[in-house]
Amino acid sequence: MRTESPPLAPYLRSDTQARLLAELLLKPGRAMSVTELAKTVGSAQSVISNEVDRLVTASVLADERVGRTRLVRANPDYRLSEPLTSILAATFGPEPVMTRLLTAIDGIDAAFIYGSWAARFSGVAGRQPGDVDVLVVGTPDRAALNEAVDAAESELGLPVQITRVSPGAWEQAREPFIRTIKAGPLVALRLAKDMP
Repeated sequence: MRTESPPLAPYLRSDTQARLLAELLLKPGRAMSVTELAKTVGSAQSVISNEVDRLVTASVLADERVGRTRLVRANPDYRLSEPLTSILAATFGPEPVMTRLLTAIDGIDAAFIYGSWAARFSGVAGRQPGDVDVLVVGTPDRAALNEAVDAAESELGLPVQITRVSPGAWEQAREPFIRTIKAGPLVALRLAKDMP
């Protein structure tokens, strides 16, 4: 995990901080343990614990103890919660939003964000993305994908394009379009139905 400011949100202190805030502020009301956050964000538990301490002290997050477990959630009373959440939705929101929306659709074998948003998320410097490009591998219903696009655009405030390809076309990668996508930065969406 990078510790410098993330290209998607260079005004935040670190990539870890941005992903932690996105995980909690984009899922209001959900409490997570520090252990869960470390696993989800992909950082050491001690790093997450220190970041949580800073954000709880600043009232951005709230925490409580349930037995020996420290649960953390977004603080709905934080006065900058709404604008901060809007910023996080527009910058780090595509991964959790698209994951949530696509998990609900049958027939998806795999899904990825590619293009400029995936490049910035992966640390490649450049202009802020003006849209979100998503590739879905499988045979989902097109109407369901269109509904997901509408919901994502409403939540993210960015245009979203979803391209559907068959599992065979993805595996064989004969089309130049698919080869180009596979050669560039990809953010794999971990759909809940695929997780143990």
